[in-house]
Amino acid sequence: MQRMLENLPNKARKKYTENKKFFAKLKKRPPKNLDYIMQELHEEEFAKTDCLTCANCCKTTGPLFTQADIERIAKHFKIKSSTFIATYLRVDEDQDHVLKEVPCTFLGADNYCSIYEVRPKACREYPHTNRKKFQQITDLTLKNVAICPAAFNIVEAMKRKMVL
Repeated sequence: MQRMLENLPNKARKKYTENKKFFAKLKKRPPKNLDYIMQELHEEEFAKTDCLTCANCCKTTGPLFTQADIERIAKHFKIKSSTFIATYLRVDEDQDHVLKEVPCTFLGADNYCSIYEVRPKACREYPHTNRKKFQQITDLTLKNVAICPAAFNIVEAMKRKMVL
């Protein structure tokens, strides 16, 4: 897994132009069954992918925390939302709450998340490959293929399955 993660950014960089062109066509003329196709590809990939062997998303990027996320996690810790924000979060250039640092504070050495049951929405939905109206998040997907081996594999499978 470590070797795969080391090679992933380079593999994604080599596929970047190809992926960008594919996504541009996808945005212009998304297939009517795109949501169904993406759900299928996502499920197929995650049937054989164990995120606990990787956790690269948690090690290299931080999620956005919505107000609902902040309140839910603060309640879990039995602290005020303001205390949670002051302890763990900062405001980024887009005025979003994000982690002060990566790897994620809540990631254990065993790749388990200590707040898994109350984790942020962005973490629950990552890598967003089964999201409805997938064609609207292609810029995010271009970034995620360099972070998540499953996202990389899903995009490759998607290009094989859909001829645009």
